[in-house]
Amino acid sequence: MEKKEMLYEGKAKKVFSTDAEGTYIVQYKDDATAFNGAKKGTIAGKGVVNNKMSNIIFRMLESKGIRTHYIEEINDRETAVKSVKIIPLEVIIRNVAAGSFAKKYGIEEGTPLKSTVIEFSYKNDALGDPMINSSHILAIGLAAREEIDKIEAMALKINECLIEYFKKINVKLIDFKLEFGKHKDDIILADEISPDTCRLWDAKTNEHLDKDRFRRDLGGVEEAYQEIYRRITNV
Repeated sequence: MEKKEMLYEGKAKKVFSTDAEGTYIVQYKDDATAFNGAKKGTIAGKGVVNNKMSNIIFRMLESKGIRTHYIEEINDRETAVKSVKIIPLEVIIRNVAAGSFAKKYGIEEGTPLKSTVIEFSYKNDALGDPMINSSHILAIGLAAREEIDKIEAMALKINECLIEYFKKINVKLIDFKLEFGKHKDDIILADEISPDTCRLWDAKTNEHLDKDRFRRDLGGVEEAYQEIYRRITNV
């Protein structure tokens, strides 16, 4: 498979076309951003961790019946994926109050939620990725009702799978972000699942093993990424 022109460069990844029909190559970067790009930096080795961790988790989810864009890992930083048309929604799943949710609703961070929360944000950097609901999604035309229902059902199943998976390595899944895309008229999971897109806390100490260490200047950012990767590869 030959990598061709770059189609897109985002905050954490580059996407390239290939000579294989319906196949892209995703290349993971070490660049780090927070607060919609207001804070920028570099996390050494992040691209490798996020690429390999995402692939391990995508393979696990595929085994549970969740269709993803994953095809095969090419090298430490690059993966072949199915070409998808990304649905411009960020889907946030929350199990424990943290971050903006805890601040917005005045709940102590770390408080388990009585039920799982699903939030949607309009994936639009220029607008600051504003939170929207299903009525907004339908009104703007971002997705149809049956597509919203399918995304929510898939997100809940993914959450169940991930909670169980991370529990095995003594990690609490606090919250995480998903993105979905259309492939051959089907909706599949795309993007990544990594310390960039998940809040992951040690089950005993509540130590943060995710991007919050970068966001909040907690230090030990590279070490946190390497620790979560070490645990996953030793499952």
